[in-house]
Amino acid sequence: MKEKAFVIGQSVRRLDAVGKVIGEALYPGDIDMEDQLWMKIRMSDRVHARVTAIDTRQAEAYPGVVAVLTATDVPVNEYGLIMPDQPVLCGPGSSKAGADIVRCISDQVALVIAESEETAAVAADLIEITYEDLPAVVDVMQAIADGAPQLHAHAKNNVLNHYRIRHGDINAGWEQAEVIVEGEYHTGYQEHVYLQPEAGLGYIDDEKRVTVVVAGQHAHEDREQVAHALGLPEEQVRIVYPAIGGAFGGREDMSIQIALALAAWKLQRPVKVVWSREESIIGHHKRHPFTIRARWGATREGKLVAAEAEVYADAGAYAYTSTKVTGNAHLMVNGPYEIPNVKVDTYGVYTNNIPCGAFRGFGGPQGAFAAEGQMNKLADALGMDPVQIRALNVLEEGSITSVGTPLPPGVTLSKVLAEGAAQSDYWHKTGAGWARISPTEQPTTPAKRRGIGMAMGFKNIGFSFGAPEENWATVEIHGDAKIERVVVREAGADVGQGAHTVFAQMVADGVGVPLDKVEVIGHDTAETDNSGSSSASRMTFMAGNAIKTAAEQALEKWRSEQRPAVATYRYVPPKTTPYDPETGRANPNFAYGYMAQFVEVEVDIETGHIDVVRVVSAHDVGRAINPQQIEGQIEGAVVQALGYAIMENLVVKDGRIQNPFLSTYLIPTIWDIPRETKSVILEYADPRGPWGARGMAEMPFIPLAPAIVAALHDATGIWFDHIPLTPESVVSRLREHNIGVI
Repeated sequence: MKEKAFVIGQSVRRLDAVGKVIGEALYPGDIDMEDQLWMKIRMSDRVHARVTAIDTRQAEAYPGVVAVLTATDVPVNEYGLIMPDQPVLCGPGSSKAGADIVRCISDQVALVIAESEETAAVAADLIEITYEDLPAVVDVMQAIADGAPQLHAHAKNNVLNHYRIRHGDINAGWEQAEVIVEGEYHTGYQEHVYLQPEAGLGYIDDEKRVTVVVAGQHAHEDREQVAHALGLPEEQVRIVYPAIGGAFGGREDMSIQIALALAAWKLQRPVKVVWSREESIIGHHKRHPFTIRARWGATREGKLVAAEAEVYADAGAYAYTSTKVTGNAHLMVNGPYEIPNVKVDTYGVYTNNIPCGAFRGFGGPQGAFAAEGQMNKLADALGMDPVQIRALNVLEEGSITSVGTPLPPGVTLSKVLAEGAAQSDYWHKTGAGWARISPTEQPTTPAKRRGIGMAMGFKNIGFSFGAPEENWATVEIHGDAKIERVVVREAGADVGQGAHTVFAQMVADGVGVPLDKVEVIGHDTAETDNSGSSSASRMTFMAGNAIKTAAEQALEKWRSEQRPAVATYRYVPPKTTPYDPETGRANPNFAYGYMAQFVEVEVDIETGHIDVVRVVSAHDVGRAINPQQIEGQIEGAVVQALGYAIMENLVVKDGRIQNPFLSTYLIPTIWDIPRETKSVILEYADPRGPWGARGMAEMPFIPLAPAIVAALHDATGIWFDHIPLTPESVVSRLREHNIGVI
């Protein structure tokens, strides 16, 4: 029998903590090789144009330049996470039709490789590109209109995807509705602003593999896309992740990986690139802006009877993960509620704007902004408490969702709502239901007003809608008479969230050894099998199930005296299914996380500045593998969501980013964060999760913006249906209602 390790559930120190604090941890930009070259990428000068000629002669003649690569140098000039709709390099002479067209300012046109970074930068500006301008479309509603410029042959009227839900009888639902609320909601772009901009190194390793050292979220997917573009077998490509300085979905799609691999492969020398912050902000995708038109109906008792929505997402110039992001929003725009009659149409639309893709919450924040806005408006219209109306309508075990199927086992929405409300100190349970404890104490400053609001939500764990899903782990037990060390090979990316520490805790518990006997090998496709990406709040759930079984099997081999004992296990979760194209019926996800947030804000009605005073964030995590890391995820997500809700305003005009610097794109600092963030960690075991654990990394982000809007309404009596809530926009809205007029 194994010795009990007591590692699961402990707030052990992260494996990488000391190295990162004292500066020993190496990020991609810190790594150099002998005889290395430097690369600069020339991006597009146009929003939409055909590249008719590229004159590289001046750049090639510049002292210190080794090579200039263009579309003619790319064997298979296409890539894309969902579909290969983007050229690696745009220009004439490509192996793929249509690759001579740039469709946004982040398109890459040429690579300059030189003996120094400075030389490469100067030479990149010497490339002369001849464009034939094409009509651009930068507005979603204009893009889908007849006669609009068409960006891709496969997308009629620029519609990348269209999902439908037809559940129940929507007309009958409206007949039953005694109160109806409507709203048009607008959400903006958001830049990931990970601390480490894109950087990396490409070289040929000792086994002649094209090797790319880079920061990413899915090493094996990076390998697949690099191999495809270079026309190489996957085993001839190797991806290595060193320390990763944040990701949040922004490293799911390609940025520099293929360019580095191409340069190293062509020149057979190490090649390095480090992007500036401006290059990073222009060069990778953003959170999708959404427009959502919603109409909800309820009885006078507060029971939901009908919901209707039109959802439009600006995908930008290429698909990236837009089909999946809009798929999540399509489901979550109805909220975590049982609604018998639903009609939803969701569109992902190509434009010549910057491409949009994965970002923490993955469509959930946009969908929840509308759904929770509608729920709070219904509560207000009915004179009901916002917690009480949710308690009447939340999905329970066996409840039928808007896509015609129940949620997977382990639904705890009502418990999360109740525990969160009780621990918020703002609500209490009465004989008649939930009620606010007392009116909000107002500031003594006349221009400032306080309010309290709440919102809740749910979010999938793992890949959705029929996407292939798996995770491989190998556990090795070494020693003779006793276990001396345990090695786990698990490729799941640790992008700063502490995944490798959790892997080690799981192995230690699974085998029954102290944590200091565990070694984690990951981040190298030459050493590991596919783990899937660190996204969709999936890694603890997926890797945990793979590691748990691999540890059990390795321990059995050890007991039968196989030394070393090695076991590899591939975990495959229950299958999901795509939306039915007509009705939307689906089994979209195999697991979910559940959350509720309660917020107190203070708004200056003269300046429009919002101070988020307190956030109480309640989550069912199934099992807290490392409670301190969960608290860190909650606090980090709350701050990031606060930026999304009230500060971060990426300005895009005519397809061009107007503020690609941190001096003009503002993110929260220590002076902007909530004065208190209270983490309410609940542990109701997920029946499918390892040790009962659920994923939770994205969940604290999702409800914050609508909770802040509800608190603003409580403070001012005004509804705000847009984010970000910049001071200018808040003041403008208040002035429309003669609030704060001097």
